Amino acid sequence: MKHKQGLRPREEAAELIECYIWGHRLAPHQKLPSERSMCEMWDLNRSTLRTAIRQLTEEGLIYSLQGSGTYVSPPKLERNLQDASSLTESVQRSGRVLSSVVLNASVMPCPDHVAHRLKTAPEHKIFYLRRVRSLDGVPFTIESAYLNYDHCQDIGSHDFEKESLYQALEDHGILLTHGSESIGITYATNEESRLLGIRENSPLYYLSGISDLENGSPIEYFKAVVRTDIVRFSCVLHSPGYRQEGSERL
Repeated sequence: MKHKQGLRPREEAAELIECYIWGHRLAPHQKLPSERSMCEMWDLNRSTLRTAIRQLTEEGLIYSLQGSGTYVSPPKLERNLQDASSLTESVQRSGRVLSSVVLNASVMPCPDHVAHRLKTAPEHKIFYLRRVRSLDGVPFTIESAYLNYDHCQDIGSHDFEKESLYQALEDHGILLTHGSESIGITYATNEESRLLGIRENSPLYYLSGISDLENGSPIEYFKAVVRTDIVRFSCVLHSPGYRQEGSERL
C-alpha cells in the first residue's frame, strides 16, 4: 500500500475504515467487513489493521464483540457530571434502551472500606446491589451500590433487572437530594473484561461517590466502571460572575 504523505500506517488504516463507514453509510451496530477482507481491500497487514481498530474503538467510533466482529458504534451516551438524575433517566432522554443483569442483591454486613463512607459501624447491615447495565444490548458499565439498610429495609422486594434503584428509593419515600462524585481511569480486570465483552486491561472510567438524604446523612456509597467507548462525561462551565435566574452568584 502506498502511504499518504505525513500519515503513519496506523493512521492511514484508521482513515480508510472511517471513509468506508461514511462512504457506505453504515448505521450504528452495522457490521464492518472481516479483518481479512479489510486487509485484502486495502493491502494492509493484520497488525496495522488491528492497531487502527483499537484506536478507533478507544475513540468510540467502532466496537468489537469477541468472536463476532467489528461494528459501528452509536453516538456516545453523554452524561453531565452536574446532573443528579439517574442513569435510567439519562438513557430514557436519549431515546435508547437500558437493560440490566443483577449480579448480587443481598443484605450483608457493611465492609470496612464502606463503613466510614456511610458513617456507620463495621458489620452494620447494608443492602448491596451489583449490576451489569447494557445500552441497546451492549454491556457498558458495572455498578455497585451499598445502601444503609436502616433506611430501606423493603428495598430487596424490587426487581432491579427491570426497575431503577433511585425510583425504588423514591417509592419508599427516600429522596437523594445531593452528594459527591469523583471520576478517574482504571483498567479492566479479567472479570470486568468478561462481563463487559472487552479486552482485559482496556481503559475504563472509574466512578465513586456518596448520595445523601435531605438531612445530610449518607445513605449510599456507589462505585462503577464504565466503558470509555460508549459513554462521554461532560460538565457545563460558567464564568465566576455568571448568575442563573433565581440563584446566587456562583
